[in-house]
Amino acid sequence: MKVGVFPQFGGETSSPEYVARMARGIEERGFNSVWVPDHILVPKVIKSSYPYMQDGSFPVEPTTQGLEPFTVLSFIAANTTKLRLGTGVIVLPQRNAVLTAKQAADLDVLSGGRLDFGIGVGWMADEFDALGMSFDRRGARADDYIRMMQTVWQSHESSYDGEFVKLPPVHQYPKPVQKPHPPFYFGGESKVALRRVARFGHWFGVDVMPEEVPAKMAMLKEQCDREGRDIKDVKVALCPYANPTDRDTLRRYEDAGIDQVIMAAFVFGQDELEAAIDDLAERLIT
Repeated sequence: MKVGVFPQFGGETSSPEYVARMARGIEERGFNSVWVPDHILVPKVIKSSYPYMQDGSFPVEPTTQGLEPFTVLSFIAANTTKLRLGTGVIVLPQRNAVLTAKQAADLDVLSGGRLDFGIGVGWMADEFDALGMSFDRRGARADDYIRMMQTVWQSHESSYDGEFVKLPPVHQYPKPVQKPHPPFYFGGESKVALRRVARFGHWFGVDVMPEEVPAKMAMLKEQCDREGRDIKDVKVALCPYANPTDRDTLRRYEDAGIDQVIMAAFVFGQDELEAAIDDLAERLIT
């Protein structure tokens, strides 16, 4: 079973010396991947309900907001050699589509083909509003962005005529190292999210425990059948989030056919984060 880690480099854990040392330490401890979250800004007042807390509150103190994913993962790439680099997840429909395609391709180039491109459609309407982006139809907009990315990443000269993105004939280089492009991992646990997985890539589920996997995989198979795709071609990475996880839990994930477990490490002191990474490595990898 491959194990990844999901920290947030923000506040005092965002210093360059610390991020470089932790990146090397995560790789040396045997983790398969590192994933980082995405919020461009955090509104002072958040009316939207956070889907992974029972009371709907967003459990991030604004001053600990994480470094921008493509930026910090490029920095981590320069300090590692084999660690997979995951966006966990980019809120795609609140970003500029063409710039995001460029950032993802460049990260894949600079890392030697190590990007796992995690994508979500977002839950925080307040953040969309602050950025001047529409929250409505964000799923359809994300799908359009993805199709545009596939076009520009695979063609010497590209044009695209979608509902939300229109490109005249253009060139965008360099192309990603991974072919035909970096793997897409889609966040979300709903039927709509799993339909996007079946249509475009792989699944990155959060707060999904082993006993919940069979029902989710049945739902995913239904969507794969609708899209004419073999579910065996879909990779699945699941994050237990705040739920207790030990080696027996990993075995149950593995028995359920899961490829990778991503362990959250959302602590914001330097010593505390290092201790959390060491504890995960000792309990789950060593």
